Amino acid sequence: MIPRYLQQIIQQSLRFFPAVGILGPRQVGKTTLVKQLVSDLTRPFLYFDLELLDDYQTLSQNAAWVIDTNREKTIIIDEVQRLLPIFPQLRGLIDRDRQPGRFILLGSASLQFLQKSSESLAGRIAYHELMPLQIEEAQSTQISVPTLWFRGGFPDALLAPSDDFWYLWQQNFVKTYIEQDLSQLGINASPSLLANFLRMLAHNHGALLNYSTLANSLGISHTTVQRYIAILEQAYIIRRLEPWFVNVSKRIVKSPKLYLIDSGSLHFLHGLRTQSHLFQHPIAGASWEGFVIEQIIRRLRNGVFPYFYRTSNGAEMDLVLVEGIQPMVSIEIKLSLNPALKRGSTESVADLGTSHNLVITPQGGNLSVRPNWIHCNVEEAIKQLENLGLVEKIV
Repeated sequence: MIPRYLQQIIQQSLRFFPAVGILGPRQVGKTTLVKQLVSDLTRPFLYFDLELLDDYQTLSQNAAWVIDTNREKTIIIDEVQRLLPIFPQLRGLIDRDRQPGRFILLGSASLQFLQKSSESLAGRIAYHELMPLQIEEAQSTQISVPTLWFRGGFPDALLAPSDDFWYLWQQNFVKTYIEQDLSQLGINASPSLLANFLRMLAHNHGALLNYSTLANSLGISHTTVQRYIAILEQAYIIRRLEPWFVNVSKRIVKSPKLYLIDSGSLHFLHGLRTQSHLFQHPIAGASWEGFVIEQIIRRLRNGVFPYFYRTSNGAEMDLVLVEGIQPMVSIEIKLSLNPALKRGSTESVADLGTSHNLVITPQGGNLSVRPNWIHCNVEEAIKQLENLGLVEKIV
């Protein structure tokens, strides 16, 4: 098992909050993490998996009685988004007996989960997002950055004994999402349409999101595509990166960019089977860009937000970190080992006014390439951002 840095943070939350929510995509390791957490609990626990019919019926029919008669135990509810009406009951139970660490709630859908619980558990719960593995977590078990990039951060896929088993894992993972999970989240479409939709998103990875083009290609409405995109975002499959509006006098690109969150799933959807195939594929540059962006975003501290920047005259920056209304760092991401900057990058920095700027390549070196610009790899970049206080440190 690969240690997760969130474990200590969640343990601290359990000592203070009556409930802790752990959100993240399927197969990311939430249940495995909970097994580690309960071994450190000072109280016994009771586990319910709402994908099991018996557990679902028990809590849907008798939640208050079951929980109240086991108040000395920590109640763990897995896939809790399947039973949203339980939240008002949890609120009443917590208010009658406000002990820390009473509930651990696991969810595979973000917005749907948060919207309901924000009404009923505000001030009673601490939320934590468990995402695919980060570089430091993978390296703790001697997994290299190129391997993490190619295979992605789902633990079972990353630790597969061969690329063939990795491919088989991804095949089953995507198939389950298409045939079961997405319909439960509200996408009522045929498996073939959903498969085409995911492949189209994979081919648009790192590009501006054009709802009309997707709708026309699939033969569905613009609003349906928007709804599907929102659900995929809630399920932690994709991320929309919004543009930064720095100057209203400039003609700024206003559409978001789209990225698949897990690079391994992206590579599977492109039919890639080995790392060598990736380096020969046209998606390689956009894939590296998305991988680096995702590694940085997962570490951002509260109050720091990610954007990209692009104008109609060619100024462009892959990632801009903003605190309040102030751009703090501009980041250019290149798969090429050559850190030379294009005119669009220097124009962007002039527009944004950032004094700290990074160009990230696979090799790096922490070298100054011109005033206010550092050439680094992704690990060195995260260290630079730690020193600027923009990302959380992993201890």
